[in-house]
Amino acid sequence: MSFGLITAVATVVLGMLIAALFLSFVRLLRGPSTPDRVVALDLMTTIAVGIIAAYIILTNEPAFLDTAIVLSLISFLGTIAFAFYIEQGAAR
Repeated sequence: MSFGLITAVATVVLGMLIAALFLSFVRLLRGPSTPDRVVALDLMTTIAVGIIAAYIILTNEPAFLDTAIVLSLISFLGTIAFAFYIEQGAAR
């Protein structure tokens, strides 16, 4: 594969991810319930990790890989904390 093709594909993917980020932000604002908003926020962090990965491919700078890993970990812990909160609220 040539380097130009990888750059073109990464640019298209970056644009699609930005569009998906915008759509999930709309769901975050309009979500009818709190769990819908939490899922939208979790989706936004997953898309942000994808954007960081596409940026790493475009710039050939692997230093941002740590940022993507930390963002994934924080998103996972936030989702687990929310699930615990919902479970505790349902038990009362």
